[in-house]
Amino acid sequence: MFVVNEQVLSDVNKNFIIPPKPQILDDLDKLAHQNEPSLIAAADIVAKDVAISSAILKIVNSPAYGLVRSIADIKQAIMFLGWNGIEALIPALKLKQMFLQKTCCISLERFWDNASEIANVNMIVGQRVKNKIPVEYLYTLGLFHDCGIVPMAIKYDDYVNVLHGSNRSIKESLVDIEDRVYGANHAIIGYYLASSWHLPRDICQLILRHHDLSLLEDTSDPNQQLCFCVLKLSESIVNSILRDEKIKDWERLEPFILKKLNMSEDEYIDLQEEVIDYLNQ
Repeated sequence: MFVVNEQVLSDVNKNFIIPPKPQILDDLDKLAHQNEPSLIAAADIVAKDVAISSAILKIVNSPAYGLVRSIADIKQAIMFLGWNGIEALIPALKLKQMFLQKTCCISLERFWDNASEIANVNMIVGQRVKNKIPVEYLYTLGLFHDCGIVPMAIKYDDYVNVLHGSNRSIKESLVDIEDRVYGANHAIIGYYLASSWHLPRDICQLILRHHDLSLLEDTSDPNQQLCFCVLKLSESIVNSILRDEKIKDWERLEPFILKKLNMSEDEYIDLQEEVIDYLNQ
């Protein structure tokens, strides 16, 4: 587990390009802290951002929600999501707009496509396991969990070699290799970005620890452990279907995750088939 102190966060701030918190999030925060915050007023704020509005409508009409009738109006979508929903979704959707390809040594289109696939599969898994964690929360975790990779790919021209090295390595995780090569890693950078955007503390902690398998034995926060399991299951399914490869340590993770999610082998197979249908849409 990483030790994050003021010095570590100061180093991240000085050495990496971290996008400032978007104005739409500040506007929604101010509204949320009013005595009687209005969802209609929140919808008016969101409606000004056409790209975000379109993305929200796409998500609420996705299989993860299973609505009988599709929602075509952003105000209706905001009323459906509620404050918790919009506070989880909008930072994740805005994140993809904050980095420029010309400054980055990896394909941002491919990176965000992969993050979006995992975020959407997180929601599908979330509906399957019927837990108390909102699917919007799982979407944000899926999109943000690797967000620290982008600032690293902007700062280091050879970062793509580290990614390839991680894919080939059996023993070292990506954060281990990053620490060895650069003295910094994407989990801490992602934690700093999420914290500076005032994401929920639990999501920030999961971003920090998403490569930390000791979380499997950490019983102090069962919801955090559950989210970790959903994320790893989604990563495994997406990797298996799209790239025909397993994530690191999957043989060790699989029995624990299926038990934690109360999912049988048959249910796991059904879930994979559902994800295949989703990815083929």
